[in-house]
Amino acid sequence: MRHFGHLAPEVRHRLFYREPCVFGAGSPAKLLSAALGATLYSPATRPRLADDIVKQTERGVVSMVLCLEDSIGDEDVAAGEENLVRQFADLAARPVELPLLFIRVRTPEQIPDLVRRLGATAELLSGFVFPKFTEERGIPFLEALSGAEAASGRRLFGMPVLETPELMYRESRVDALEGIARAVEKYRSRVLALRLGVTDFCSSYGLRRAPDMTAYDVQIVASVIADVVNMLGRADGTGFTVTGPVWEYFRVPERMFKPMLRHSPFLEGQAVELRERLIEHAMDGLLREISLDHANGLLGKTCIHPSHVPAVHALSVVSHEEYSDAADILRPERGGGGVLRSQYTNKMNEVKPHRAWAERTMLRAEVFGVAHEDVSFVDLLAAAIPG
Repeated sequence: MRHFGHLAPEVRHRLFYREPCVFGAGSPAKLLSAALGATLYSPATRPRLADDIVKQTERGVVSMVLCLEDSIGDEDVAAGEENLVRQFADLAARPVELPLLFIRVRTPEQIPDLVRRLGATAELLSGFVFPKFTEERGIPFLEALSGAEAASGRRLFGMPVLETPELMYRESRVDALEGIARAVEKYRSRVLALRLGVTDFCSSYGLRRAPDMTAYDVQIVASVIADVVNMLGRADGTGFTVTGPVWEYFRVPERMFKPMLRHSPFLEGQAVELRERLIEHAMDGLLREISLDHANGLLGKTCIHPSHVPAVHALSVVSHEEYSDAADILRPERGGGGVLRSQYTNKMNEVKPHRAWAERTMLRAEVFGVAHEDVSFVDLLAAAIPG
């Protein structure tokens, strides 16, 4: 699969200076962790789940989580497990391309049980998502994952969700993060990414952000994101990919503040109607939050509505200017450091301090592509979001 692979070749050729690469479940973990993009969650109980997965794949989704945890009631867990077994059998019989599929479980015991029940169709599974991850709770999940992997002969990844009150509370946060760091380091080769459960963070204080505010406007949440990236997202080889928080809204009935999208880029791109649609569906707040995710060291995003997926992917494309800067910084002859003016003549590129940024940018360029010099985020949005 590839990002924007659902677009016609001539559209991709018009948009991309360098097209996104092809990847699959067997690709290197570093590449996959960057390629997750907008990970779409779906309740595992959906009766036509196989059809839903195929439909979303055709619309550009490359990773999905099939949820047996918070999205379904306690009384529906057994039915959800049975439904997954049926739906995987259905998918295995179809000669179609599928996204990376993960199952969000409630207990460690579900992992080997589900792999056993899935049988040969477990080959469609990329891994599991672990809820409310701490060192104490998380180790059994990781041990169960390793056991299921050995039993099935199938490479399986884990994605811990960081969402417990211990991370919110100031007096316990550092100890909690240090414990999580010990757990994931022990199983580093099996941990694909760390996911942030911001809704659970907010619930610890009875908070819910409004559609015209981002997670970064809720200071107590922003402080947790900062500390998670500080301790678990470092660029020195010890860090992990940390994904952005879920955006809860897909329509706004009333606004208190002005929309967060300027008119001028949409006027230039002759996409005024697109701007109005984005605002109507609360996408201006989502776009703002995605930009802040990137600025704060996060890549990818949890999504609960298909309409959010194109926005996440469009804003993950590397601009021609970013690519030019990164390529300059990483030239072999720049190994000794120094400062140079960017090819766009609008900034300073300092080789040593900007090297880690350049390396991350090149990885993002590989999986999401590089836009042509004259292609803006508006052009990418217009192509990615259905009319």
